[in-house]
Amino acid sequence: MQGAERFVRLVAVGVGLVFIGAGIWAFAAPRSFFENAAAFEPYNAHFIRDIGAFQLGLGAVLLLGVWIRDALLAALAGVAVGAVAHVGAHVIDRHAGGQPVVDLPMFGLLAVLLVAAAVVRGRRPKDG
Repeated sequence: MQGAERFVRLVAVGVGLVFIGAGIWAFAAPRSFFENAAAFEPYNAHFIRDIGAFQLGLGAVLLLGVWIRDALLAALAGVAVGAVAHVGAHVIDRHAGGQPVVDLPMFGLLAVLLVAAAVVRGRRPKDG
């Protein structure tokens, strides 16, 4: 691996891990994340969890992009991570507002479609 390629991969892995760490923090402890990293009023636990979900997706895309040579597969799988976490945020916060009767099926369907597309893409022959 040449110097430039090594640099690119190190940045992708490093930033990917930062996004994953921040995503887990925001998703699991939204009040702590808000108070220590993102004190933009007003506090809203659900929106902080959403931030965490999307950070997880961004981190996953970067990390998967380092190890999966198929860019579309890396993107589908990484975005699926964020989408599944987003559904989780809506399940956790279903009592806090929104429209759970609409939100959960809609976001759930998007997550299922992304996971299914990643699985299908991952199973295709490598020469095609």
